[in-house]
Amino acid sequence: MVFVAGHFGEWLQGRLGPDGPVALVTLACPDRGVTVTRQGEGPLQVFGAPEVLAPALVQRFLRDLGVTLKGEVRIEPDFPPGGGAGMSTAALVALARLAGVEGAAVARACLQVEGASDPVMWPGADRLLWASRRAEVLDTVGPVPQCEILGGFQGAPERTDPTDVRFSDVADLVADWPRAGLAGKAAIASESARRCSALRGPTDDPTEALGEDLGALGHARAHTGPARALIFAPGTMPDGAEAQMQEAGYTGVFRFMTGEPE
Repeated sequence: MVFVAGHFGEWLQGRLGPDGPVALVTLACPDRGVTVTRQGEGPLQVFGAPEVLAPALVQRFLRDLGVTLKGEVRIEPDFPPGGGAGMSTAALVALARLAGVEGAAVARACLQVEGASDPVMWPGADRLLWASRRAEVLDTVGPVPQCEILGGFQGAPERTDPTDVRFSDVADLVADWPRAGLAGKAAIASESARRCSALRGPTDDPTEALGEDLGALGHARAHTGPARALIFAPGTMPDGAEAQMQEAGYTGVFRFMTGEPE
């Protein structure tokens, strides 16, 4: 059995300059992701509900890695595919680890079969400025201070289109990110989310207003997909916050810790 953690949207995402690459800092979610198990030694069969990866894509990915897997392989995601939580990349990374492959080769193979990837194959993924359409680390931007996240899904699943580069310019936010503390990072995440929603929609996203009602430091989103996150300093999330988010129409509501203690 192999477990690979996903993420829950991004702290920030966009173009590095009007014509620059799409880059992001992922919002790591260490508690939930994809579990892949394998049984038997017969021909490879891939199962899972909901389906995260088509069997033909799995076969192509393994060929690109130059490895084989046998038996019954079951892929179990903790989040819905297309939710903006990295389930497809996490599933591919888990398959690679089952086959004994790690690192840059996995990133390249993920890019080959999907055209875009999240940085979940790397430890400390939220320390990286990641070019998702290149599967390339652009920079190391330092740790995220420990914080508590209230997460949920607002809207329908949306699979990433790797040819879609219609994102806001966030070069200024990237420049400010490394030296910002938690409150500053929450403010940067909120601005990145606002720019994304203004450009890509939805225009009626209630996440920012909900965060203000609950006293959050800020909010974040999947820049493709319905994952939404409210950011709190540790120990400051109010009682009943999950219920309030559910009442506002979010699904799959949960809380988790992310980042590193200072």
